[in-house]
Amino acid sequence: MTAPWTVLIVDDSKADRVVYQRYLKQDLQQDYDYLEANCAEQGLALCQSQGVDVILLDFKLPDISGLGVLDILRQHYPAVPVIMLTGHGDEQVAVQAMKGGAQDYLIKDGLKREDLQRTVRNVVGRARLQRQLHQNQERQRLLGHMALRIRQSLELEQTLETAVAEVRQLLRCDRVLAYQFAPDMSGTIIAESVGEDWTSALGQVVEDSYFQNQGAAEYCNGRKQIVADIETAELDPCHQDLLAEFEVKASLVTPILIRAETPETNRLWGLIVAHQCSKPRQWQSDEVDLLDKLSVHVAIAIQQAELFSQTQTALEKEKALNTFRSQIIATVSHEYNAPLTAIQVAAETLKAHHQTLEAPKRERFLAMIEQKSKHMSALVSDMLVVNQAELNRLKLQPVPLALDQFLTKLIAEQQLVSPDKHHITLAVRGEMDGFRGDRGLLRQVFGNLLSNAVKYSPNGGAVRVQLIGTESQLICHVKDEGIGIPAQDQRYLFQSFSRGSNVGTIPGTGLGLHIAKIAAELHGGTVAVASQPEQGTRFTVQLPKLDY
Repeated sequence: MTAPWTVLIVDDSKADRVVYQRYLKQDLQQDYDYLEANCAEQGLALCQSQGVDVILLDFKLPDISGLGVLDILRQHYPAVPVIMLTGHGDEQVAVQAMKGGAQDYLIKDGLKREDLQRTVRNVVGRARLQRQLHQNQERQRLLGHMALRIRQSLELEQTLETAVAEVRQLLRCDRVLAYQFAPDMSGTIIAESVGEDWTSALGQVVEDSYFQNQGAAEYCNGRKQIVADIETAELDPCHQDLLAEFEVKASLVTPILIRAETPETNRLWGLIVAHQCSKPRQWQSDEVDLLDKLSVHVAIAIQQAELFSQTQTALEKEKALNTFRSQIIATVSHEYNAPLTAIQVAAETLKAHHQTLEAPKRERFLAMIEQKSKHMSALVSDMLVVNQAELNRLKLQPVPLALDQFLTKLIAEQQLVSPDKHHITLAVRGEMDGFRGDRGLLRQVFGNLLSNAVKYSPNGGAVRVQLIGTESQLICHVKDEGIGIPAQDQRYLFQSFSRGSNVGTIPGTGLGLHIAKIAAELHGGTVAVASQPEQGTRFTVQLPKLDY
């Protein structure tokens, strides 16, 4: 069960408010908290002071009409979805309400419990999905813009100021700073963006014994520090005191590494640090990923700036600054042309199609991948399937299907696009006859499982598919030898936007298994997982032989 949703009921009839609450309390799929208002003024005040997930709004209120309230909400609280409640015969009013910004409407007379529950779930689900899409699209747009600005500047100070200012906007946190290490592993805060309510740390010299002892080596190996609450985290006392001095309640730290030929010779240049000062904060995986990708861009910009600085000194000595400047820009352009081109193409694509690409690509963030368009197309397709499922519009279209032949074709397709180090096999036994299924939906099920088995086995290995037929059902096991899934992640694995915490930089949206589960359940079946980290994963799909 997910966290409770807060429902604001604005209705001057206490009896009606009681009925709505009773119906929603019987919802087995979702818990709710309730706020009540008997007039528009009281409801608007609650909306302003409380976090609200959805509003049940009576059309006829004693002070302001429902349409008037909708107009106010659209101006001041456009992200809060509204369900208009009207009496019988007010369908025309309901249409006006939908045009005025309501997400749905219900007729009070004869209102059924199931209708109210389903409508609330659908409206809140769509609103949350739209907010997630908008947030991810905005982060992608801003990160692309920021990455380009970083590349366009050869001045390190300007580069870092751009980075900390824009990443604070992306994360909506209280402070972001860039920290540069000295040879003795003390450091200086050389760039900062901080909210007006918090003390600036710019220019401060910091000595933290942790970095002078073992910390530098750990960060050179790629360590990141994620602290949700400094009061409860197991931190070195010196480091905890330092964070308290800066009024920090939660922090997120990623290293700025100047990459060398081997990890042992990487240079820890500094840190990019995000602070939440107002309260503790649970940092999200996409926020960690964002800071990690930013640190790579900053490291490249530092290398550019250092190289340019060195060249500039040589140019001044030889009094040929313009000539050498052209050479260094050409050199930098040559060295980083491929990644810069990929970033520019991604940014231009988002800019040109941001209104149509409803794509929560939280793992992408300008990932330099060759098949970007294919990933975007797949994501849009996945989003359409998820959206149809949430609206209960995903319909099964079963036909007689030889699942063994169907899987053989899918495996051949997957093997064509899989690296040579992956070998996919299919073993079939038992009774295959008598099965009916939806080809498109079953492609979603087994296509996702096969592609995941390959994707999350970066070192290669065998992918074994076993199909077993009985008189009443088909059972399919898809087993790989990949990175596995931590136990604590498995319970959330089939939820939308959920991914294993160990996937690292492997791209993905967290929608594939959610769609596979939906498609299997529409067939009356199930999808289950068994996995251990570094020991591979086995998915089991059970599909009954039903006479649809």
